[in-house]
Amino acid sequence: MPISDSELINAWTQVLTLSQLKKGDNVTVLTSANTHPQTLSTAITAASLMGATVNRLDLLPVNGEKSLSRDSLAYLGTTPLTGNRSAIAALKESDLVLDLMTLLFSAEQHEVLKAGTKILLAVEPPEVLVRMVPTAQDKARVARAARKLEDAREMHITSAAGTDLRCPLGEYPAIQEYGFVDEPGKWDHWPSGFILTWPNEGKANGRIVIDQGDILLPQKSYASSAIELTVEAGFVTRIEGGLDAELLRDYMNSFDDPEAYAISHIGWGLQPRARWSTLSLYDREQTIGMDARAYEGNFLFSLGPNNEAGGSRTTACHIDIPLRGCTVRLDGEAVVKNGKVLDKEMA
Repeated sequence: MPISDSELINAWTQVLTLSQLKKGDNVTVLTSANTHPQTLSTAITAASLMGATVNRLDLLPVNGEKSLSRDSLAYLGTTPLTGNRSAIAALKESDLVLDLMTLLFSAEQHEVLKAGTKILLAVEPPEVLVRMVPTAQDKARVARAARKLEDAREMHITSAAGTDLRCPLGEYPAIQEYGFVDEPGKWDHWPSGFILTWPNEGKANGRIVIDQGDILLPQKSYASSAIELTVEAGFVTRIEGGLDAELLRDYMNSFDDPEAYAISHIGWGLQPRARWSTLSLYDREQTIGMDARAYEGNFLFSLGPNNEAGGSRTTACHIDIPLRGCTVRLDGEAVVKNGKVLDKEMA
């Protein structure tokens, strides 16, 4: 169902309030060719009504000739900020950047964040944004999970489908995503609601089984049959199965980059308002699939870069795969059991 401007302005106001926007703050709205016009207009209205000085920075799209998909996360090469010193300077002088174009996995984004600027990504359709407006309770739940994850030295993931993956931890921080930016230099994504980290370099080993009904992103498709990934020394070394496995292999091979096969971030979903089933209700170009990434109880793993966590991998290939029905253990203690989050265990 369509969302009225007033509903979306109210949603933006809640998010900006949680993000501690103050009268007189400088806000830059970052846009490009695929920015949703209603999201843009209501963001400007909400921030202006709260007394902020609002600017719009519109940048030309890049990588379209290289990517196999129109999805903004399908190719992570150069960004519209690459070599664009004037744009970077404008963002660094802002208190808050509202990213309505998708600026991810880039040295330029890290440079802006290091200047103390907050960056909030918001590119899902208005109806998804309104359904998953973040709350203080979302942050508290993610923070509880983060405390568990920060103390752990191994994540062990199993499933009835055959997943059995061990990931030593400790080299990388636990990253909290809860949908708003409430401290200088923080990046977050509205909507979200999950916890993640990266395995120690070269140490993840085991097997991942993507079962029928699990989701591949940016393909934005449900697996129709099982795909088995063999993980050795932190990299996927075999992709076995039927047609879905062939499609995944061909897509990854197109990048011609061994680093595309590295295990990237790992974690689990904590957003009860996100639904596993909604991907089937949208055209592929309408959404980047945040319902799939955030739905409560998933095990979300990724292949590709780790520079978001301070690592050196900058491969253009980035694949997110949320799995259903997994058990996630930290140092032997279950935090997710058969796809159900054990919140009491994380109190």
